[in-house]
Amino acid sequence: MRPHRWIVAYFVSLGCTSAAPGSSIPDDAAGDAPAADVVALIDAPSTDVVAVRDAPATDARVIADVAPVDAPRDGATVDAAPDAAVTTLRVRYAARDGAVALRGSLAPLGWDRGAQLRRVSADTWEWTSTDLRAPLEWKPLLDDVTWSRGPNYRALPGATVVVFPHFLSGVGAFARTYPSFASTVLGNRRGVWVYLPPSYGENTAARFPVVYMHDGQNLFDPRAAFGGVVWNAHTAMNDGAESGAIREAILVGVENTAARIAEYTPTADAMYGGGDGDAYLRMLVDEVKPLIDGAYRTLPDRANTAIVGSSLGGLISAYAGVRRADVFGLVGALSPSTWWNDRVLLREVATTPMRAARPLRVYVDSGDGGAARDGVDDTRALAATYRSVGYVEGATLRYVVQPGALHNETYWAMRLPGALAFLLGPRDP
Repeated sequence: MRPHRWIVAYFVSLGCTSAAPGSSIPDDAAGDAPAADVVALIDAPSTDVVAVRDAPATDARVIADVAPVDAPRDGATVDAAPDAAVTTLRVRYAARDGAVALRGSLAPLGWDRGAQLRRVSADTWEWTSTDLRAPLEWKPLLDDVTWSRGPNYRALPGATVVVFPHFLSGVGAFARTYPSFASTVLGNRRGVWVYLPPSYGENTAARFPVVYMHDGQNLFDPRAAFGGVVWNAHTAMNDGAESGAIREAILVGVENTAARIAEYTPTADAMYGGGDGDAYLRMLVDEVKPLIDGAYRTLPDRANTAIVGSSLGGLISAYAGVRRADVFGLVGALSPSTWWNDRVLLREVATTPMRAARPLRVYVDSGDGGAARDGVDDTRALAATYRSVGYVEGATLRYVVQPGALHNETYWAMRLPGALAFLLGPRDP
């Protein structure tokens, strides 16, 4: 299938450019309530199609019911040990002077007055009990005054729970941190944007997953974005951190260049050229990732490293999941250009069982609006190919179709929160 000419023109143009009772969260720590125009991600039915309601792209949010990722995490862990007599709650927090207290839903804790945690190291506070007989909801407080942000934590009797909270801000920060990143592999320069989550500057004990994203100028700032329309990736992550729906992560937005078509395509197409995708992936793996891992507190393993993009960026993300799953264990392809070079991507994904590594989770989506219907038939075939090589809908694969959605940033911004929620999983525990 060949794309309509307007799609090709679009590709080219992008290259140029006080505590509540019970288990409720304290009002003063809950942050801003979600807007009424929440975009709801609905569980996929047997036809493997997920509908997304229409909502303004500038304030689209998804709070998804997503199973935890089967991978190590540094945000919070629960090691259940039902036969153990001792329940241990451990708070890792390093940033300022002061004490950390604890409130909770069951005796000997309560929501009205905090119990002091014992400081066991410079950045570790601990509370233990042999009295817990039922699941506990709890929260740490700074100096028994300032509640940690986000939902309550949970603990089972006999478990050891480790959390990395933040108390002071619900908003992360982004910047065009590297305005002229030089690639030796590709022999060109581009800007690289970095978003740091709310916990990053406050809690220096925490380390974070990293999401590498293409078309970096379109993610955060409308002054830099194609057509002035952004994905609002920072808003998706801030809202996800506040609600607990999305695990906090660092986002790295790698800008495109005039060579976008070549760099984002795995093979040469007889009509459109391209085919420098392997070199582009070498740049990400050998140049950008070492830079980010050296400069920031990352979790560098593949279980905590995602690659996400749209259109041709979705194509190269899915291709990275085939060829470099040793690095990128989480793959997000929004409206991927599956049509490229006679659907070469389908043949690549079909080789997954023969590869030494495969992605742990894959997210694939499209719209079905407009004359070209956002390539929904090709993308449906891509999802089917993932299933044929062992991916399971709702567990290791999520396939989404947004009714009426077109092939542009407005709709990708709407679907991004759901993609990130599935790939990164919710905050534990």
